[in-house]
Amino acid sequence: MAVIRPIRSEQDYEAALARLSDLMDTLTALPSQTAYMNHPDKDEYEVLGDLIEAYENRHYPIDDPSPLEAIEFRMEQQGLTPRDLIPILGSRETVSQLLSGERELTMPMARALHEHLGIPAEVLLQRPAMSSGSAFDKSELKRFPVREMVKRGLIPSADAWENQSERWLACLVDRVGRDAVNTRSVLYRKNDHQRIHAQTDPYALLVWCWHVLATVEETSPVAPYRPGVVTHDYLRQVAQLSHHADGPLRAHQLLAENGIVLAIVSHLPRTHLDGAALRTTTERPVIGLTLRYDRIDNFWFSLLHELAHVGWHLDEEYGFIDDMRLPSLDAKEIQADDLAREALIPQAVWDASHVRTQPNIMNAIHLAHELNIHPAIVAGRVRYERNNYRLLSQLVGSGQVRRHFDDAGKAYPALC
Repeated sequence: MAVIRPIRSEQDYEAALARLSDLMDTLTALPSQTAYMNHPDKDEYEVLGDLIEAYENRHYPIDDPSPLEAIEFRMEQQGLTPRDLIPILGSRETVSQLLSGERELTMPMARALHEHLGIPAEVLLQRPAMSSGSAFDKSELKRFPVREMVKRGLIPSADAWENQSERWLACLVDRVGRDAVNTRSVLYRKNDHQRIHAQTDPYALLVWCWHVLATVEETSPVAPYRPGVVTHDYLRQVAQLSHHADGPLRAHQLLAENGIVLAIVSHLPRTHLDGAALRTTTERPVIGLTLRYDRIDNFWFSLLHELAHVGWHLDEEYGFIDDMRLPSLDAKEIQADDLAREALIPQAVWDASHVRTQPNIMNAIHLAHELNIHPAIVAGRVRYERNNYRLLSQLVGSGQVRRHFDDAGKAYPALC
């Protein structure tokens, strides 16, 4: 096992996350649990995971969930539907009002939920928090990632937030406008299509989304958005920009010319996020990417996936939040995956390619030239389909995207 050092600083933390990601790619590609247990990197992976969790718990603590969040989590965990709560709470109307946030939890209801679902009483008996569309209450203001907001220049100090949190929050919301409320609805509405990690801090994710939306003002596209511009051919056009050395910047420009904002905003701790597709109240589509995995193959698939949401789904939904490591059974997420893959490497071409059966560098580069795309995209497809992330690692373009975007990963510009 490699020498593992304590995590004492943000630099140590970021390095540990990067190393954990590399180890995860290796270990998830193993064919069996036995192979995992016998792998020499297993102990490093598990110890590093414990150190990261301990550092996050110390520096980025998450308060208890609200009563409604706890109920929804337990329902999802146990595969329960609202109908299953009727015998516990007494009537369909009570269940409906409780889950929609229209009704507060009473003592008898809390007692019944504690007894039948095992939700801790101290969680159920708190004040309800974060119902969609309502104002933030004082208990919620304490749950924002204040330390990270100070670090990134969103607020001047933790004392300023503690003493004037409502003022600073109003400033943040005013900057984003009514989109702040809409984003909140996306994050806290029960949606099967959301690819959100179970351990995500919703308040950190909310702050991240606000920053993405705020870039609409700083990065005004040179043309208005015309619904219908994102088609199969458009996705393919964007994909073929990848063969250029400055492909990510060319994609940024092409999207701007069609009224679509591409915002590169680094992730906050506990957001577990690759990207999002959002729309403003003026119907402008905004794509946010975190580049948490700074690889060429990851950038292009994430971009095409979110762009597919813009073209096919965003008129029906306010937004999509995506942790690409999570599988999804939702039809819209599956379709976005399929559209992205088809734009990058058409299935018929993939089925006939030599790299599919003989995954070597020469075959990968040959197919990339044939399709006019970056070889990293071919390597990524091979690694994903074979579930072997040791293959063609020299082609995936690690560390080759963030450098194109000077502000990615640096302190955010202040919102207020």
